[in-house]
Amino acid sequence: MTLWTSADAVTATDGRSTGPWSANGVSIDTRTIQKGDLFVALKDIRDGHDFVAQALQKGAAAALVTHIPDGVAPDAPLLIVPDVLQALEKMATFARARTTAQVIGVTGSVGKTSTKEMLRVVLGGQGRVHAAEASYNNHWGVPLTLARMPVAADFAVIEIGMNHPGEIAPLARMAAPDVVIITTVAPAHLEAFENLEGIAQEKASIMDGLRAGGVAILPVDLPVSAILLAKAADVGARVKTFGESAGADYRMTAVQICDTATIVKASRAGKPFIYKVLSPGRHFAANGAGVLAVADALGLDPMIAASDLGRWQPPAGRGTREQIVLDLVEETSFDLIDDAFNANPASLSASLEVLIAATPQDGVGRVGQGRRIAILGDMLELGPTEIDLHESIADHPHLGRIDLIHCVGPRMKHLHALLPKRQRGEWHETAAPLAAHARSLIDAGDIVLVKGSKGIKVSLVVDALRKLGQSNAAATSGAKEGQV
Repeated sequence: MTLWTSADAVTATDGRSTGPWSANGVSIDTRTIQKGDLFVALKDIRDGHDFVAQALQKGAAAALVTHIPDGVAPDAPLLIVPDVLQALEKMATFARARTTAQVIGVTGSVGKTSTKEMLRVVLGGQGRVHAAEASYNNHWGVPLTLARMPVAADFAVIEIGMNHPGEIAPLARMAAPDVVIITTVAPAHLEAFENLEGIAQEKASIMDGLRAGGVAILPVDLPVSAILLAKAADVGARVKTFGESAGADYRMTAVQICDTATIVKASRAGKPFIYKVLSPGRHFAANGAGVLAVADALGLDPMIAASDLGRWQPPAGRGTREQIVLDLVEETSFDLIDDAFNANPASLSASLEVLIAATPQDGVGRVGQGRRIAILGDMLELGPTEIDLHESIADHPHLGRIDLIHCVGPRMKHLHALLPKRQRGEWHETAAPLAAHARSLIDAGDIVLVKGSKGIKVSLVVDALRKLGQSNAAATSGAKEGQV
């Protein structure tokens, strides 16, 4: 199906096309480019113009460039513009204007990608959904997602992130959402913000992009919820709230965290109902409440939405739980909770709660008793209070239920020093030493959480643990998908 014609692209960008072409998709990476894509030669660590010839050789329909690159014929299919990123932004605006899709903007300190994926599942049960496959939520990711949006989509889910003040509002205006959801506001990126209130104001600026009559889905359990609600009032947004507080439009009244799911008793407009997510975690339950509020704001069937939510599982690296089989004959295994993509105090606390609620298996390994084990890497970009925030993990009310805690990174060294001797595992400056002797870290029956900011690379430990055996995650996921 044609996504962009050269004529539409010229109209959108005010550029010059070397000839007629049509594209089925938009790509910025020759490693994943598909035949028929428009290749966008962005400048980042490398200049995308250096890869235009390769993109065309791989079957790109055309390339968006500022000039004819070396090694590319003058009559090659090119769209020539003064600035590639600005042209991509113009294509995004054009794509937004031509679609009849209802657009949902998602932001928050924690849970943006998980919530986006929940929305993909829930909205997909009642229409055609467009959403980015990865965490494309920055100054190039948002316009790329919009430029890829099919004209015939019913819903589009646009994830919007930030690292510094002033980043969210321009992206929100570009997306022009009909509904926005803020998952939560928590200490993250404190290097760029003075306090939590500053983060709340930046997250609230997603409402600057709301279309007239748009709806804001907001959490009400936060110390800074008043800031979010005040912003909604300022922009004239309609509001639906979610959380555990009395008066929330979507209120969680009881949350039961099980080994493989979270079951929630809730109320909608005062009427009770039950929903679940197919992964343990109070934070997933809260995001689910927000997603159901989004479905409500879009006028969708609430019972179908709640039923479809029950099929959702987190993406890889964001709390996925899988069984690693150590011995097929003896049927011994351990469980791995892969949450190694990102970390801040709020998401770490939520992950620890999942680990604490999990039940290890006794009597199957060399230790004899199944253990809860945490492998924790540094939380990055927390600013001047980062040491205090790492030390405060020791104050988690149920931390004592974790049998062993290994720590990675100079910041986590401060937590390591505060742990009681019985819980204190290894500490390493980097993740590589732990990954090198992964087998000695675990035993059959254990449940292992790996959590840390992406930059600390505790994902190396995840990879090493997976290599110890045969993961059943894919087979389990496939079976569940086949039952739907």
